[in-house]
Amino acid sequence: MNFRSFSIVCALATGLAGCYASVPDPKVSDQDAKYLAMVPNFEVETNFRRYQLDDPTGEVPGTIVIDSRAHYLYFVLPGKKAIRYGVATGSEAAGWTGVASIQRKAEWPRWMPPAEMIERWPHLKPTYDAGGLPGGPDNPLGARAMYLYQNNKDTLYRIHGTNEPETIGRDVSSGCIRMANIDAIDLFNRVQIGAKVIVK
Repeated sequence: MNFRSFSIVCALATGLAGCYASVPDPKVSDQDAKYLAMVPNFEVETNFRRYQLDDPTGEVPGTIVIDSRAHYLYFVLPGKKAIRYGVATGSEAAGWTGVASIQRKAEWPRWMPPAEMIERWPHLKPTYDAGGLPGGPDNPLGARAMYLYQNNKDTLYRIHGTNEPETIGRDVSSGCIRMANIDAIDLFNRVQIGAKVIVK
């Protein structure tokens, strides 16, 4: 981000929660770099980029809070700070809310369309019959996936990257929380198994 755009974000935010500080991109592996270069390049809107700011959630450090209406995911840091990421969320009919925990994390995960998705989109049945889609740049789960569980049961909802970065900031998914791939990698590196996730 150049200095001018940072200054504008800071000035706009001053009356709300203080200045937003940009967060550097995480280091990526050679495989990450190769796959990321194959995903369509799309510049996410300024307000949906990754920033550190004063924590608006009041939750304990390590917690994830997703504001579905505003299309923001907050990862709570120590010292009453948080990192805010832009996300794509479920359409009104497919949106999911609740409290869960992350019980599994995967890099470039395999995607298996769930049964209810196949009912809506029968063209996905061959993918299901083939055992899912291997991880890679064409996979809708993108670079990373964090699996949401309730009462030790998989909810089938995920926080994950995407091969459609243009959807960030919109209601488009089947209930999962989509992030830009570089943001999904950043969050994946920070969040611990067992972390509380609040979706509202």
